[in-house]
Amino acid sequence: MTRREDAAFGTAGNRHGREGPFGPTEPPFKGRRWPEAAKPSGAEPEQKVSTMKDEAASTTVDDHREAVAPRRMGQLGRAEALQLLGSISLGRIVFTHQALPAIRPVNHVMDGEDIIVQLHDGATLASIVTPTQAAGVVVAYEADVIDPETHLGWSVVVTGYARRVTEEGELAGFAARLRPWAQTPATTTALRIRPDLVTGMQLTV
Repeated sequence: MTRREDAAFGTAGNRHGREGPFGPTEPPFKGRRWPEAAKPSGAEPEQKVSTMKDEAASTTVDDHREAVAPRRMGQLGRAEALQLLGSISLGRIVFTHQALPAIRPVNHVMDGEDIIVQLHDGATLASIVTPTQAAGVVVAYEADVIDPETHLGWSVVVTGYARRVTEEGELAGFAARLRPWAQTPATTTALRIRPDLVTGMQLTV
């Protein structure tokens, strides 16, 4: 390139850009970018380093929770299982709804060995048992208390016939004892589940 051409391009005295100790450090023409193949190593942004730092900062390791040894699982007798069931007031009733299995959390009280529950959903109650079904329908009832930290506790499953409570005195007594955990409309309906099969398990050290 002649001096006249250098003057025209404004690059006289430096055809290749500003010189540094390791070669050119700026593009020769203002406003132009280095081609990827010719870009000086000093101009490479430190994206990989910052990305690695960000990943290291965002990585968390839960080293503080100690592993819990597997627990022994033992069977509970009928009387002990029903006693444990009576020590709490919340369980899950399992029934058939529109030909499919369904589960509802409900509150319960014990009347001897029988489990008394109230269902505030009229459609659910109708799907379980109707007043004309004197024999009732087969349902299952499950309740448990298992500590998520220690992995100790118990679980009880009862299978039996559910029948609608119709005697007004019984209904009033059960309504006074049952304490729903959620706000629900007042109801005078209740189910009595008579246990035919009781199975229980307990997790111990």
